[in-house]
Amino acid sequence: MNDNIRNTAEEEAAIPVREPERQYYYIEKAKRYFEQMCEAAGRPLTFCVTTFGCQMNARDSEKLTGILERIGYREEPEEEKADFVIYNTCTVRENANQRVYGRLGQLGRIKKKNPHMMIALCGCMMQEPEVVEKLKKSYRFIDLIFGTHNIYKFAELLAMRMESGRTVIDIWKDTDKIVEDLPSERKYAFKSGVNIMFGCNNFCSYCIVPYVRGRERSREPEAIIREIERLTKDGVAEVMLLGQNVNSYGKTLEHPITFAELLRRIEKIDGLKRIRFMTSHPKDLSDELIEVMAQSEKICRHLHLPVQSGSTRILEKMNRRYTKEGYLALADRIKKAVPDISLTTDIIVGFPGETEEDFQETLDVVRKVRYDSAFTFIYSRRTGTPAAAMEDQIPEDVVKDRFNRLLSEVQDISAERCSRHTGTVQTVLAEAVNDHDDSLITGRLGNNLLVHFPGGASMIGKFFPVHLKECKGFYYLGEIVKE
Repeated sequence: MNDNIRNTAEEEAAIPVREPERQYYYIEKAKRYFEQMCEAAGRPLTFCVTTFGCQMNARDSEKLTGILERIGYREEPEEEKADFVIYNTCTVRENANQRVYGRLGQLGRIKKKNPHMMIALCGCMMQEPEVVEKLKKSYRFIDLIFGTHNIYKFAELLAMRMESGRTVIDIWKDTDKIVEDLPSERKYAFKSGVNIMFGCNNFCSYCIVPYVRGRERSREPEAIIREIERLTKDGVAEVMLLGQNVNSYGKTLEHPITFAELLRRIEKIDGLKRIRFMTSHPKDLSDELIEVMAQSEKICRHLHLPVQSGSTRILEKMNRRYTKEGYLALADRIKKAVPDISLTTDIIVGFPGETEEDFQETLDVVRKVRYDSAFTFIYSRRTGTPAAAMEDQIPEDVVKDRFNRLLSEVQDISAERCSRHTGTVQTVLAEAVNDHDDSLITGRLGNNLLVHFPGGASMIGKFFPVHLKECKGFYYLGEIVKE
């Protein structure tokens, strides 16, 4: 690299200390290095961000993309062709780690043929010390490694890599820091995720997330409102409020407020049409929140409320901090207050020590709540969690049998629940041209169901009244109602 860009002592003293000004300084510095790199390559350089895992990771990837585009990189959808590949990793299940290692091996071979190529890894997987040690030992061609807590420093870390030419590794064990107002490039023009908090304090015994995402910390409500106001002015009609447990939002603030109060404030934003949120932990879902949902004109009639198990005994082993009876009572209060609510859930089958009686309790909850859909999972032993060390791990054949029985029950109920809107006219947000038939548009109802109806790309991002003609189990075929 050109030493002219290196900092003199005087320039070092001029580097901003405060954020986000410091990161904008490093964006400009990285931009100068980037221009030299393009000149050496004789062409514009490209990037590809590959996201593993949850919507929190997807939102982080939008921030990485925004910074790279500010620096000058052009997006390349195929990672094999990109000059800068970033894996934003997930570590909820150990097989996710193996997928990353497998793909890294392929990238290493590609990098040998492309002298301008860089590879970065970030996200939850990087918060595991044994992972970082393995990468340092066996994947020395990686240029940049950072974790979940310092993703806001991406521009600074990238500039360090560009300047030194050496691998940069920057992992923080934890942080209470939240940096606002950094660049971000949305995947969709008409909808956006908005982080309202980071981390998790729940420590469910099967889950690695609190160990890799850190303790709960909430954004200031004013910062959230400011971001959503900017988004709506830029054409966003729907926001998804994101947090590991949105119901505990605001508890860590200097001036605490409830999640329900935050929703009341967001509701008042002009131009915003729809509000979604996830994930809700049952133990923190208040009557105040139920009341706000019942009264709201913008909050979607969809609530994802993970039950995980219907057995109070297993729930205690999971450290979920509610009972079967408490969950059923909560679901009942929600349905009475919001009769048209669509309830969805997560269920784990085969947790250590689960008996057939425990499993029957789960089926009982499914039959009583009657979910619109459920994400069903076979318990995955996750190293580093208390559940991984528990005795009575369930044999694979027993778990698969229970899983299949649960899936059959869930699908039968879901098909019946989803068909109840047949023949009605519903407001649909057009989201994309249909993957299989470009004469159709795929849109989404407020309750999160998909609808396919005739239309073209010019309709994307707009709302339409759609007559739901036919239910196909988990989606509808419909047609626009002419006014």
